[in-house]
Amino acid sequence: MGERDELRAAIGARQELGPEYEPHIVDAFLERIERRLEDRGGKGPMRRDHEHHAVTPMVLGSLGLSIPLLGIAGGTAGLAGVAIVAVAIVLVNLIAMRSH
Repeated sequence: MGERDELRAAIGARQELGPEYEPHIVDAFLERIERRLEDRGGKGPMRRDHEHHAVTPMVLGSLGLSIPLLGIAGGTAGLAGVAIVAVAIVLVNLIAMRSH
């Protein structure tokens, strides 16, 4: 199952179970992402330092944009909005790191 499918499943579970289970659903989703990152950490090709530096502006930019996005999402959609924005930030950074 891909990251998008897992995200859709987590959102669907949240809608079915209700907001009281939201922290557990988000934690479980993030644990799966972390586990995947750890599994891929030792298997991928070694990266040269200049390739890491090429990704840094993208990561810093996404984190800078996350501050207002998290504020807006928290104010309008609550914890679910914050969780979705946080997952989106993680996915953007994973894609950026993977492409370099």
